[in-house]
Amino acid sequence: MTAALEQALSRNIPNPSHELVQVVRGRRSGLAITVAIHSTALGPAAGGCRIAHYADPAAAIADALRLAAAMTEKNALAGLEHGGAKTVVALPTAARPAGAERTALLHDLGDAIESLGGRYIAGPDVGSGPADMSVIAGRTTHVCCRPVEDGGSGDSSLHTARGTLAALGAVADEAFGSPELAGRTFGVIGLGAVGAHVARLLDRAGARLVVTDVDPATRGLAEELGATWVDPDDALATEVDILVPAALGGLLTARTVPLLRCAAVAGPANNQLDEPATARLLAARGVLWAPDVVVSSGGVIHATGVELRQESEERLTERIHGIAATLRQVFHKARTHRITPALAAGQLAEQRVRRAVPARAS
Repeated sequence: MTAALEQALSRNIPNPSHELVQVVRGRRSGLAITVAIHSTALGPAAGGCRIAHYADPAAAIADALRLAAAMTEKNALAGLEHGGAKTVVALPTAARPAGAERTALLHDLGDAIESLGGRYIAGPDVGSGPADMSVIAGRTTHVCCRPVEDGGSGDSSLHTARGTLAALGAVADEAFGSPELAGRTFGVIGLGAVGAHVARLLDRAGARLVVTDVDPATRGLAEELGATWVDPDDALATEVDILVPAALGGLLTARTVPLLRCAAVAGPANNQLDEPATARLLAARGVLWAPDVVVSSGGVIHATGVELRQESEERLTERIHGIAATLRQVFHKARTHRITPALAAGQLAEQRVRRAVPARAS
């Protein structure tokens, strides 16, 4: 463990853009756990627990900060009474803990979440799932997305995919003048839990599919759907109508944007832009980008609705379909003010957060 991490562990790190950044060493696991709360202006912060390998502690903290800020934006644009937060567990290697080691880590996560007294409600993210949330729930009540049989809302991936499909209709309307998906070609990058659902939903809608994944085992899904398979290295340069990133973030960079052969990019992958300036590169190329904080919000809408607001499935379906209307609002603001959709989404989210501050203070 580095000296820098030793100094950071078990203390709060001042950060002007976040309400709380806390790094602790798990008492049982010995692993570094970063909890970043960006904002609670709209209500208790909600965000997932990411368990992943990082090159160094600074990278893990930076990822937590970025992801927490994105969750504030996502929750605000989704109309939820929640701020944004994220937990990141920095694994020393790519091997994920299992068995007793995993249980120890999850108990450490539960203790870290419980110590915040309800300011943060955790859920799954990369490297964790509903079953893990049940283990965490043994140490804290501030957790959602447990399996349905444990009284939770279950796996949110289908609902994230449903929201993505609603968003793609709005993107098609903006890019081509019609929300119709049938006959359009979509390039789905990543056939994991969410990406596989997105591909199936697009297939049912009559879309043509070009798909890829770093895991060759997912080629079976491509064959099942009659989709065209491309090598992951060629996916960005494949000609499609709409590119759908559904894997890890950071896909769109100054190097990759010139490779694109599509009219629009819209998918559920988080943090698709490597930096804010990349949004301007996309606009300069005439490629419409749908902010991922809007596209991917179906999962958090459903999970918080079931477990925290006890909303009906009919109401939740209505909310998820409403992602299309939110995206149209973003595109309208971007067009009207001649700014990027990324900036438009950020401004709309910030407006809602700022309006909430006086209301909560009164």
